[in-house]
Amino acid sequence: MLDGLRLRERGQAARHKATMRVTKPSSWKLPKQTSSFAPPDVWTNADMDPVPVEKRTWGTSTFLTYWFSDLVTVSTWSSGSAIITLGLTATDAVLITLVAAICNAIPTVLNGAIGANLHIPFPIASRASFGYWFSYFAVISRGILAMFWFGVQTANGGMCVTSILKALWPSFATLPNHLPASAGLTTAGMISYFLYWLLQFPLLLIPTHRLQYLFWVKTVLMPPMAIGMVIWVAVKAGGNGQFFSRPSQVHGAERAWLWLSSMTSITGGYSTLAVNIPDFSRFSKSSHAQYWQAPAIPFFKTMVALMGIVSASAAQEIWGVTYWTPLQIIDTWLDTSGGRTAAFFCASIWLLGQISVNISANAVSFANDITTLAPKWFNVRRGTIFVSFIGGWALCPWIIVVSGKAFMNFMSAYAIFMAPMAGILFTDYWLIKGRKYDVPALYDPRGIYRYEKWGTNWRAVLATFATIVPVLPGLANKVNPNIPLDSGLENLFTFNWLYGFLLSIFLYYVANLIFPHKESLIPKVVTGFEILDGEGTDVESQGTGDNEMTENKLPAEAQIKERSAN
Repeated sequence: MLDGLRLRERGQAARHKATMRVTKPSSWKLPKQTSSFAPPDVWTNADMDPVPVEKRTWGTSTFLTYWFSDLVTVSTWSSGSAIITLGLTATDAVLITLVAAICNAIPTVLNGAIGANLHIPFPIASRASFGYWFSYFAVISRGILAMFWFGVQTANGGMCVTSILKALWPSFATLPNHLPASAGLTTAGMISYFLYWLLQFPLLLIPTHRLQYLFWVKTVLMPPMAIGMVIWVAVKAGGNGQFFSRPSQVHGAERAWLWLSSMTSITGGYSTLAVNIPDFSRFSKSSHAQYWQAPAIPFFKTMVALMGIVSASAAQEIWGVTYWTPLQIIDTWLDTSGGRTAAFFCASIWLLGQISVNISANAVSFANDITTLAPKWFNVRRGTIFVSFIGGWALCPWIIVVSGKAFMNFMSAYAIFMAPMAGILFTDYWLIKGRKYDVPALYDPRGIYRYEKWGTNWRAVLATFATIVPVLPGLANKVNPNIPLDSGLENLFTFNWLYGFLLSIFLYYVANLIFPHKESLIPKVVTGFEILDGEGTDVESQGTGDNEMTENKLPAEAQIKERSAN
């Protein structure tokens, strides 16, 4: 009787809430939360507070499985073989992937230290270098790109569902198409895309501090499947493959510029993580665990790309066609019942891989961004729901991945905005501030990180736009090849990531050297609350000197725990 009454009350409450959501938009507003850091008049959100101790669950193994999750994907597999289609050799493709991975790893580890040491996300950390209000430019730019990449990975996931459905029902391959060519997707493809979106949606809601369980599942299932696919296709080809004996199709200066352009494309695909890695490293148990990203990124990225190259080479030998994704190889197994069984299991594991990378690399990042931009209306949970609709549907991401060339162009353009941001974050934390941030001040629009009158660090503005503007014509040409482009600007765009990262470091450092902002050059790290690391000692006073202690301004651990629980 009592249970029935409670169920009715809950049902009535749910109906009332649903009615309010539809009829009264203001009902979507989140309740104002008391912050241990931000002033009372500043609307904030508990999801953006430093991570409390009980949620710091990421150790060395989590970072390794995180990058395994991010890099053992259809996109990484395809990247190396896509380079070969441009006319370079297999050896070039492997070396390009390795160099690009190193370019990703170095800034990722350097900027990851911000989250690992202070347990704050990227949108908050960026205020120290960009200024309280100009940091919103960085957050918006990163959020837009994360939203696009979310859609791209969702489109790849839809292809996995197509392979699964064809393995279960071979007639799905001949399903009549009722969509126009301009849609960029067939009826069967749209069905697969929708089903993938449905499968992915509930997993997007897993809290970040619990994602390690999903990473472990993928880490256990993916290696034997991926290695098995490579061995099978290599054996079927009889150990032969044209790619590894075929000479380069381009030479001289053309080859050099193509080499740099391909490296930028591979780097660009993961350049966002060099910026937003604090969103994940803030969950570190200790400040040292995240350093394992340095060897993990080049190793996983190069090995998976090498698998793709071997498989593409063998496919050319077997079928006379270059299959540059593992799903294309899986589609050749559908002639027998045994082959369909293998196709079902392999495609299902690739499906899990796509879901994992979309959650870890894109959904969480976007959710952190929009939570910072609109804390009255969004928290991390709502942010992931929002990106699943906007990034998954409104952007029509399946058009981006229609061809290898379009895919590479998209990755190239990706790096333009992220490279200078990564350079500025690194320079400010390590070279300018000496790893001494005042965490509570990062939550105060009137604090030391307000910088000049408009809450903007003009040094970051200079380094950002002086770096981005020269490569904008190259971006426009990538979007529309009919736009004329000077050869010098075209060559500059081919290595835009290295150019943007290194030039932004130089400009930002020199500007701060000549015109230092003395108010933000504090002598000690100010955490705002007592933090214990994995060994039970006070948090390291990174960069403060042996005799200087980290200042703990507010004993707010209990308040943070209460807010996180709410």
